[in-house]
Amino acid sequence: MEIYLRLASGVSLLAEAEGGGFGFNFDILETNLINLSIVIAIVVYFGRGFLGKTLTERRTAIETAISEAETRKKTAASKLAEQQQKLAQAQQEAAKIRSDAEAAAKKASDDILAKAEQDIVRMRETAAADLSSEQERIINELRQRVATLALQRAEGELPGRLNDESQQRLVDRSIALLSEG
Repeated sequence: MEIYLRLASGVSLLAEAEGGGFGFNFDILETNLINLSIVIAIVVYFGRGFLGKTLTERRTAIETAISEAETRKKTAASKLAEQQQKLAQAQQEAAKIRSDAEAAAKKASDDILAKAEQDIVRMRETAAADLSSEQERIINELRQRVATLALQRAEGELPGRLNDESQQRLVDRSIALLSEG
């Protein structure tokens, strides 16, 4: 369309240039305005059906796309809500598991501490009993050693201190003690 206007004005200017001046040619037949009007009318008449059909198809396609997008949006929103609910449930379960684990750990710790305390008391009692029995064993051993040493010393000194007369007196005294008892 623009080509026809340029061509018409170009022809008009060319004609003016030949005549020796500048101006517009208003002769409808020379400028092809009638031809141009006929072409535009044909394009509008026949193009309107095609253009209307194309626009209707495009509008239908857009409406379908919008409808599908709204459906997908609703589906996505419902899936999002479902997943958020599952997430909330999972978080609640994780919190419950965490609190159960903390309670179990506290109970296990308390049990271990109580067992350790019992073991300490038992070890102290065992150590005290062992110490007491060891002390008695050592005291008995010391008594035996002292008695053995005293006997050895007495036996070593006795022969030098005892003469016949002392031995006779010791024997008489021992017999007297035995007869009284």
